[in-house]
Amino acid sequence: MQILNVIGELFSDEISIAVANKEEYIYYRPSKRIDLKIEPGDPIKEKTLAYKAITTGKKVSEFIHRDVLGVPYHGMAVPYHKGNELEGCVLAIYPAYTDGKSVVTIKTNDGWKPFPFQDVQYIEAKERKTHVFTDGYEGAHSNSLQDFEFILPIDQFIRCHRSFIVNVNHIHHIYPDTHSTFLLEMDNGAKIPVSQSYSSYFRKLLGF
Repeated sequence: MQILNVIGELFSDEISIAVANKEEYIYYRPSKRIDLKIEPGDPIKEKTLAYKAITTGKKVSEFIHRDVLGVPYHGMAVPYHKGNELEGCVLAIYPAYTDGKSVVTIKTNDGWKPFPFQDVQYIEAKERKTHVFTDGYEGAHSNSLQDFEFILPIDQFIRCHRSFIVNVNHIHHIYPDTHSTFLLEMDNGAKIPVSQSYSSYFRKLLGF
């Protein structure tokens, strides 16, 4: 398990790592952001990611409600085999801060205004501040873009640049740009770059 400890160091602040055989967990490393309180030897419970991956023999990636282990989480479980025999699975577990929260509250000129996630068009980091853009409003927020990556629904929001996260439901058009990059035209007319480091990931998620 030494290699798993090394891998865990890469994600210790963000992602918890677990390994299970077909009956119980055999390794667990919690992160600073999410801890499911798993102990080696704990049996695998129904409705968990590990249970779903082992019973189906397929990779599973989904949200798990707090009723299952007491903590809501997103994660991915990938089965591993020895020869043709299913041995268990490896799990990456990350926090689901969206549970029970569905708005972003931004600072306006005269106070604060909450916006549902679906109304947020994009988020930009500039001049050491984070700016949230909706249709007709722009306001500052104390979260960093990295914080927002954990808060916002992953099926709606994509990091496309070191300075931008966009809501895919508000992309009006995608234009090719230089060096395999793209330019996004948003519903409000804003032009958002997709950098080269995110371009292949972006294309894969949007399926083009």
